[in-house]
Amino acid sequence: MSSTATASLPAGTWNIDPVHSQASFAVKHMAVALFRGRFDEIDASLTVDEGGNGALVGTVKADSLVVRDPNLQAHLGAPDFFDIERYPEITFRSSSIAVDGDAVTLEGELTIKDQTHPLQARGTISGPVVTLGDVTKVGLDLEAVIDRTQYGLSFNAPLPKGGVALANDVRLIVDLELALAA
Repeated sequence: MSSTATASLPAGTWNIDPVHSQASFAVKHMAVALFRGRFDEIDASLTVDEGGNGALVGTVKADSLVVRDPNLQAHLGAPDFFDIERYPEITFRSSSIAVDGDAVTLEGELTIKDQTHPLQARGTISGPVVTLGDVTKVGLDLEAVIDRTQYGLSFNAPLPKGGVALANDVRLIVDLELALAA
Protein backbone atom coordinates (compact mmCIF):
# COMPACT_ATOMS: atom_id res chain seq x y z
CA MET A 1 0.00 0.00 0.00
CA SER A 2 1.48 3.34 -0.93
CA SER A 3 0.67 6.96 -0.44
CA THR A 4 0.80 10.16 -2.34
CA ALA A 5 1.86 13.08 -0.21
CA THR A 6 1.53 16.82 -0.72
CA ALA A 7 4.11 17.27 2.04
CA SER A 8 6.68 14.78 3.16
CA LEU A 9 6.05 12.06 5.71
CA PRO A 10 9.13 11.24 7.82
CA ALA A 11 10.91 8.24 6.26
CA GLY A 12 11.30 5.03 8.23
CA THR A 13 9.33 2.35 9.98
CA TRP A 14 7.31 3.71 12.88
CA ASN A 15 5.92 1.27 15.47
CA ILE A 16 3.17 1.88 17.96
CA ASP A 17 3.79 2.95 21.53
CA PRO A 18 0.81 1.01 22.95
CA VAL A 19 0.82 2.84 26.28
CA HIS A 20 0.30 6.20 24.58
CA SER A 21 -2.04 5.13 21.76
CA GLN A 22 -5.73 4.36 21.72
CA ALA A 23 -8.65 3.39 19.50
CA SER A 24 -12.15 4.37 20.55
CA PHE A 25 -15.63 4.98 19.19
CA ALA A 26 -18.65 7.17 19.88
CA VAL A 27 -22.26 6.57 18.84
CA LYS A 28 -25.45 8.51 19.57
CA HIS A 29 -27.42 6.59 22.22
CA MET A 30 -31.16 6.98 22.86
CA ALA A 31 -31.10 9.90 20.39
CA VAL A 32 -29.73 12.25 23.04
CA ALA A 33 -26.14 11.54 24.08
CA LEU A 34 -22.89 9.95 22.92
CA PHE A 35 -21.97 6.49 24.15
CA ARG A 36 -18.24 5.82 24.10
CA GLY A 37 -16.11 2.70 24.18
CA ARG A 38 -12.48 1.82 23.55
CA PHE A 39 -10.24 -1.08 22.67
CA ASP A 40 -7.28 -1.70 24.98
CA GLU A 41 -5.24 -3.90 22.62
CA ILE A 42 -4.17 -1.93 19.58
CA ASP A 43 -1.28 -2.41 17.18
CA ALA A 44 -0.17 -0.19 14.30
CA SER A 45 2.80 0.61 12.13
CA LEU A 46 3.56 3.33 9.64
CA THR A 47 6.10 2.60 6.93
CA VAL A 48 7.39 5.52 4.86
CA ASP A 49 9.90 5.31 2.00
CA GLU A 50 12.50 7.96 1.14
CA GLY A 51 10.06 9.52 -1.35
CA GLY A 52 7.52 10.21 1.41
CA ASN A 53 5.13 7.44 0.35
CA GLY A 54 3.66 5.63 3.30
CA ALA A 55 1.32 2.93 4.49
CA LEU A 56 -0.46 2.65 7.82
CA VAL A 57 -1.62 -0.75 9.04
CA GLY A 58 -3.55 -1.17 12.26
CA THR A 59 -5.31 -3.88 14.24
CA VAL A 60 -7.40 -3.95 17.40
CA LYS A 61 -8.33 -7.07 19.33
CA ALA A 62 -12.12 -7.11 19.48
CA ASP A 63 -12.14 -8.83 22.87
CA SER A 64 -10.20 -5.91 24.39
CA LEU A 65 -13.36 -3.76 24.16
CA VAL A 66 -13.94 -1.70 27.30
CA VAL A 67 -17.21 -0.01 28.32
CA ARG A 68 -18.46 0.98 31.76
CA ASP A 69 -21.09 -1.77 32.16
CA PRO A 70 -20.00 -5.45 32.23
CA ASN A 71 -23.43 -6.62 30.98
CA LEU A 72 -23.26 -4.24 28.04
CA GLN A 73 -19.67 -5.29 27.37
CA ALA A 74 -20.85 -8.90 27.07
CA HIS A 75 -23.66 -7.84 24.70
CA LEU A 76 -21.22 -5.89 22.52
CA GLY A 77 -19.13 -9.05 22.19
CA ALA A 78 -22.16 -11.05 21.01
CA PRO A 79 -23.05 -11.86 17.36
CA ASP A 80 -25.36 -8.86 16.85
CA PHE A 81 -22.42 -6.57 17.57
CA PHE A 82 -18.71 -7.52 17.32
CA ASP A 83 -19.12 -11.32 17.53
CA ILE A 84 -15.67 -11.54 19.10
CA GLU A 85 -15.48 -15.33 19.13
CA ARG A 86 -15.80 -15.55 15.33
CA TYR A 87 -14.10 -12.25 14.47
CA PRO A 88 -11.29 -11.56 16.95
CA GLU A 89 -9.70 -8.63 15.06
CA ILE A 90 -10.67 -5.35 13.46
CA THR A 91 -8.18 -4.17 10.84
CA PHE A 92 -7.33 -1.10 8.78
CA ARG A 93 -4.93 -0.81 5.83
CA SER A 94 -4.27 2.47 4.12
CA SER A 95 -4.10 2.76 0.35
CA SER A 96 -3.03 6.41 0.35
CA ILE A 97 -1.83 9.04 2.80
CA ALA A 98 -1.88 12.73 1.94
CA VAL A 99 -0.14 15.26 4.17
CA ASP A 100 -0.58 19.03 3.93
CA GLY A 101 1.28 20.77 6.74
CA ASP A 102 0.07 18.99 9.86
CA ALA A 103 -3.22 17.86 8.25
CA VAL A 104 -3.38 14.25 7.11
CA THR A 105 -5.96 12.30 5.09
CA LEU A 106 -5.83 8.53 4.86
CA GLU A 107 -7.77 6.43 2.38
CA GLY A 108 -7.97 2.73 3.01
CA GLU A 109 -10.08 -0.24 3.98
CA LEU A 110 -11.60 -1.08 7.35
CA THR A 111 -12.58 -4.67 8.12
CA ILE A 112 -15.02 -5.54 10.90
CA LYS A 113 -16.62 -9.01 11.07
CA ASP A 114 -15.15 -9.95 7.66
CA GLN A 115 -16.94 -6.97 6.10
CA THR A 116 -14.44 -4.70 4.32
CA HIS A 117 -15.37 -1.22 3.14
CA PRO A 118 -13.49 1.90 2.02
CA LEU A 119 -12.70 4.37 4.77
CA GLN A 120 -11.41 7.92 4.76
CA ALA A 121 -9.85 9.20 7.97
CA ARG A 122 -8.77 12.78 8.58
CA GLY A 123 -6.68 14.28 11.30
CA THR A 124 -3.27 15.61 12.16
CA ILE A 125 0.31 14.43 12.20
CA SER A 126 2.85 15.74 14.71
CA GLY A 127 6.60 15.41 14.69
CA PRO A 128 9.00 13.92 14.30
CA VAL A 129 10.26 14.84 17.76
CA VAL A 130 13.13 13.35 19.77
CA THR A 131 11.58 12.39 23.10
CA LEU A 132 12.89 11.26 26.47
CA GLY A 133 15.21 8.31 26.11
CA ASP A 134 16.40 9.71 22.75
CA VAL A 135 13.48 8.07 20.89
CA THR A 136 12.18 9.73 17.72
CA LYS A 137 8.37 9.76 17.56
CA VAL A 138 5.48 10.96 15.43
CA GLY A 139 1.85 11.30 16.41
CA LEU A 140 -1.21 10.60 14.29
CA ASP A 141 -4.65 11.68 15.53
CA LEU A 142 -7.36 10.41 13.18
CA GLU A 143 -11.15 10.40 12.98
CA ALA A 144 -13.63 8.79 10.62
CA VAL A 145 -17.36 8.12 10.53
CA ILE A 146 -18.75 4.75 9.48
CA ASP A 147 -22.20 3.26 9.11
CA ARG A 148 -22.03 0.39 11.61
CA THR A 149 -24.73 -1.60 9.80
CA GLN A 150 -22.43 -2.01 6.76
CA TYR A 151 -20.17 -4.06 9.02
CA GLY A 152 -22.87 -6.33 10.44
CA LEU A 153 -23.27 -4.35 13.68
CA SER A 154 -27.02 -4.31 13.22
CA PHE A 155 -28.60 -4.46 16.68
CA ASN A 156 -31.12 -1.73 17.43
CA ALA A 157 -34.30 -1.25 19.44
CA PRO A 158 -37.23 1.09 18.80
CA LEU A 159 -37.90 3.85 21.32
CA PRO A 160 -41.44 4.09 22.75
CA LYS A 161 -42.27 7.43 21.07
CA GLY A 162 -40.31 6.87 17.84
CA GLY A 163 -36.71 6.69 16.86
CA VAL A 164 -34.17 4.01 17.73
CA ALA A 165 -31.75 3.31 20.57
CA LEU A 166 -28.58 3.58 18.48
CA ALA A 167 -27.59 5.74 15.55
CA ASN A 168 -26.07 3.99 12.55
CA ASP A 169 -23.23 6.52 12.24
CA VAL A 170 -20.29 5.78 14.53
CA ARG A 171 -17.32 8.09 14.98
CA LEU A 172 -13.99 6.26 15.16
CA ILE A 173 -11.14 8.00 16.97
CA VAL A 174 -7.56 6.71 16.75
CA ASP A 175 -4.65 8.45 18.47
CA LEU A 176 -1.27 6.92 17.70
CA GLU A 177 2.16 7.62 19.13
CA LEU A 178 4.68 5.89 16.87
CA ALA A 179 8.39 5.40 17.51
CA LEU A 180 11.03 5.18 14.79
CA ALA A 181 12.41 1.64 14.63
CA ALA A 182 16.14 1.41 15.25
